Amino acid sequence: MTRRPIGYYVHHHGAGHRARAQAIAAASSWPITLLGTGVGEAGIDLADDRPASGRFDGVDASGGRPAALHYAPIDHDGVRMRVARVAQWIATERPALMVVDVSVEMAMLARLASVPTVCVRLNGERNDAPHLAAFRSAAALLAPFHADLELASTPTWVRERTCYLPGITQAAPGTMPSSGRILVVFGRGGAPGDGARLAEAARACPDVQWRAIGPVSPVGDCPPNLEIAGWVDDAAREIGAADVVIGAAGEGLVGAILVTDRPFICLPEARPFGEQQATASGLARLGAAVVLQDWPEAAAWPSLLAQAKALPSQARQRLHNPQGAQAAAQWLGRQAAKLCAGTMAA
Repeated sequence: MTRRPIGYYVHHHGAGHRARAQAIAAASSWPITLLGTGVGEAGIDLADDRPASGRFDGVDASGGRPAALHYAPIDHDGVRMRVARVAQWIATERPALMVVDVSVEMAMLARLASVPTVCVRLNGERNDAPHLAAFRSAAALLAPFHADLELASTPTWVRERTCYLPGITQAAPGTMPSSGRILVVFGRGGAPGDGARLAEAARACPDVQWRAIGPVSPVGDCPPNLEIAGWVDDAAREIGAADVVIGAAGEGLVGAILVTDRPFICLPEARPFGEQQATASGLARLGAAVVLQDWPEAAAWPSLLAQAKALPSQARQRLHNPQGAQAAAQWLGRQAAKLCAGTMAA
């Protein structure tokens, strides 16, 4: 029997959605087609739906938006083109299933086009009307985090429909000798790091080498034990070799921390629906990270680094499945097979 493809919609804010989709697709025996802005030759490249400012925060500033939607701007060419392209692909390829990571609007579009959906459900307070409508309309829900990181406020029926699949990452970079460095990571989804505060932290720990990757504001008087590297080609290897990692609670960084089992100082950033706060609170509760709500005074850094190193490795290891991508690919394959069988039986 020819297998109808699984469509996988990839949101373009941050890097975690695409990394997860690529890891699952690489592990899957079922054909998976990626659809999203910026996927290029890896799948179906969609027109950009962001506002003219270029900053996507999920707010469309339009009046009269339906209660079941988050983002539905009026008279946006990019939105029109991406909706048309996805609908065309669905009509031509007749996918067995559409994985939506993440977009209430794309989940509703797939359902309207008569395609069953699996909604990727991120952490945070997602009990608003649009999220709950998408969750109810889905055939199943996929949470790319350990069930013990779940918020207590998540409705029971949502939990019961959710398959928790932690560890959906590309393969671990392998055992590496420790660099002995403190690695500070700034990602694509947030503001640049504060170079002046980084310099103060490095001066407070003169016997330790610090290295910052990602966007950082100008440092000025840079101490000799601080290196500002900017964007790097292989952040995962640097994370795996670090003595301690400092960064936000975004999915990509937390996944890399868990896969490489590195001591972690977490400073969650503001995100819609409290996503990073939810993840950070779980990490703190389970003893998997030192969590701070604000960048500390420089004098606190030696003690904080010692606290992070003292956390038990087992607390991080239990939150990660080294076969997470394979487990997710197999589970999605079973969902697609079941849905196809149900369609043919009908």
